[in-house]
Amino acid sequence: MPHARTLPFESTSISEAASLIVKGGLVVYPTDTVYGLGCDPTSEAGVLRLLSAKRRQDKPVSVLCSSESAASELVELSVVARRLAAKHWPGPLTIVAPLRRELPFGLHRGTGTLGVRVPALPPCLDLIRSCGGWLTGTSANISGLPSARTAAEAAEQLGGSVDMILDGGRLDGAESTVVSVDGNGVQVLRAGKVRVTDEGDR
Repeated sequence: MPHARTLPFESTSISEAASLIVKGGLVVYPTDTVYGLGCDPTSEAGVLRLLSAKRRQDKPVSVLCSSESAASELVELSVVARRLAAKHWPGPLTIVAPLRRELPFGLHRGTGTLGVRVPALPPCLDLIRSCGGWLTGTSANISGLPSARTAAEAAEQLGGSVDMILDGGRLDGAESTVVSVDGNGVQVLRAGKVRVTDEGDR
């Protein structure tokens, strides 16, 4: 596969990227943390392409959502999860919650849960909305290698595996905090930019 085109992250390229994604394409794009690798999370073929590009088979893949409402179509957000969302979304907090609908196995690995997040970057939200409200949000890197903070770093690792790279400049954000919410219980799975207590930020 030839090396992917790199385009500036603006309205024209967002529209073109969304068109690729809804047809099963794979696009690197900037988020409010690091560069993400995006496909349609409801597309089995798209998810398989993503896993192949990342050379990843064992870990679940999170999904970026355009709003809390869009997230709640994919997962069951408990009272505690909604409280966390109200406090930290849009922002760098990924909430792992029970699935509400059937999605490709590669996203959840049979766990019955999915990580969801609403990012705090307006062009990124525009892209997600243009894709129908959901977009895979895994980092744009080969598993085990550093997360890409520039389009060039993403291209070096994934340029031959994706259809397009959207360049939003250098991203210096830490990766998102990841918490698992099961009813009223909150477990921090990965420390990140947002500090969340195990009691769910009461």
